[in-house]
Amino acid sequence: LAGLPDQLELPTDRPRPAVQSVAGARVDVVVPAELHGRLVQLARAHNATLFMVVHAALSVLLARLSGSSDVAVGTPIAGRGERELDDLIGMFVNTLVLRADVRSGGSFEELLGAVRESDLQAFAHADVPFERLVEVLNPARSTARHPLFQVGFSFQNLHEASLELSELAIAPLDLEHRTSQFDLHWIVQDTYDEAGVPGGIGGFVTYATALFDESTVAGFVERFVRVLEEVVAEPSRPVGDLEILGAGERSRILESFNDTAREVDSSATLVSLFEDRVAATPDA
Repeated sequence: LAGLPDQLELPTDRPRPAVQSVAGARVDVVVPAELHGRLVQLARAHNATLFMVVHAALSVLLARLSGSSDVAVGTPIAGRGERELDDLIGMFVNTLVLRADVRSGGSFEELLGAVRESDLQAFAHADVPFERLVEVLNPARSTARHPLFQVGFSFQNLHEASLELSELAIAPLDLEHRTSQFDLHWIVQDTYDEAGVPGGIGGFVTYATALFDESTVAGFVERFVRVLEEVVAEPSRPVGDLEILGAGERSRILESFNDTAREVDSSATLVSLFEDRVAATPDA
């Protein structure tokens, strides 16, 4: 993590406040079953996990959004690497910082290989407490942002647990998120049917409402799914060439925003046009 940038400069809707706010909201993420299946195949073909594929794709998106090739995300890890901890009650979760070098000229396959290695190295040090890491690295402290990373990535790939008690009905209660631990936090989970066939990836992105509008984050999610579609279609393509804009968005940026043509009298001069404007709006 030497030389890690203090902050990932994402395109926010508002300037970052001096003190970080945890007020947040969320936007749903839906990855269809067919795309999920192709992502699993891509992972197997490169001796990687689905976590690594999605992490690499998210790193591509964040690099393209920020204009930075040095991208770090924080991810929770169970912290139960020893068998002796299996039956012990308690919260052992630690936070790992995963760093990716996203070079626009390199292919996604190359990036996935690099992410695989860096993720494995990070997992090997999963017992180092995040608080200790911050203490030793001593990054520039700020009340405006989370240290070392500002984007979280939580991949819930554990089997769903159930609890049954006699004479008591139990059901999960989904609480509405009004907080965001980080600037952005991807929280997703893969699902499978009884035969093990991929059933899609679902979840949501929480975001800091002090920084982003809902429409902006919804656009981030659309681009995220588009990156996933692009990498499974052509994993050998340079990541800098991956399409992250939709057809309508590309047309709006390249054509609508640049449609500045105006009807002008061919006999007019710059001076006469200026005079006409002065006469029309003398107080402007």
